[in-house]
Amino acid sequence: MARSETLTTRTFLLHGLLAGLVAGLLGFAVASAVGEPSLASAIALEDEHSHSHSLSDGDEETAAVSRDTQSTWGLATGTIAIGVALGGLVALGAAGAMGRLGRLRPGQSTALVTAVGFVAVALVPFLKYPALPPGVGSGDSIGERTASYAVFLLVSVVAAALAVALAALLTPARGVYVATLAGAGGYLVVVVLAAAVLPATQQLGAFPADTLWSFRLGSLATLAAVWLGIGVVLTGLVGRASASTSTSTRLARA
Repeated sequence: MARSETLTTRTFLLHGLLAGLVAGLLGFAVASAVGEPSLASAIALEDEHSHSHSLSDGDEETAAVSRDTQSTWGLATGTIAIGVALGGLVALGAAGAMGRLGRLRPGQSTALVTAVGFVAVALVPFLKYPALPPGVGSGDSIGERTASYAVFLLVSVVAAALAVALAALLTPARGVYVATLAGAGGYLVVVVLAAAVLPATQQLGAFPADTLWSFRLGSLATLAAVWLGIGVVLTGLVGRASASTSTSTRLARA
């Protein structure tokens, strides 16, 4: 499929940034409704633990940023910034994939890129290294945990890209069903092996299981909301631009 004057990389990027803005607002709404209660509980536990230590040591710390600011403007700024950045990256990926995924139309290939991105960038790494509440884990091991997460994320993204390329390569000869199974199977083999080799998640000690579950559920729901927002808005914008281009081309040839 030849790139039209409308569906340029710049157009994809602009659509992606707009989709990311909407997704960031959606993520903020979900995080406020689902994630904040469990986060507040986790912070209260951390503050109680820190306060007991500060009393025994004779020291007392004051938070640089108030909790009200963190849960409102801070949370909104973070989710919107992440949404816009992800929207731009997904849009660039969708622009590069357009015309290279068999007979999929631009809107369809954009939806596929977003779905694969969610699985490879958000869902699978989260399953291996789920979010940790405040106060959980040793500060001395944060570097090791971050490095392990980054390695697993890289493996997941590369494996997903290769899986999509394999499926696209096999589709003409083997059909969509076999090609999809081959790509998905190859991806699963790689990430399962990587998950087995990389270090396990941090030990949680006596942290309350219900608070931990709620915190992780809220974190995953926020991630899903951001990616869903990007997928729905970006796919809609790209599909509309593609339809407009097709109409303009038919009218020009008439």
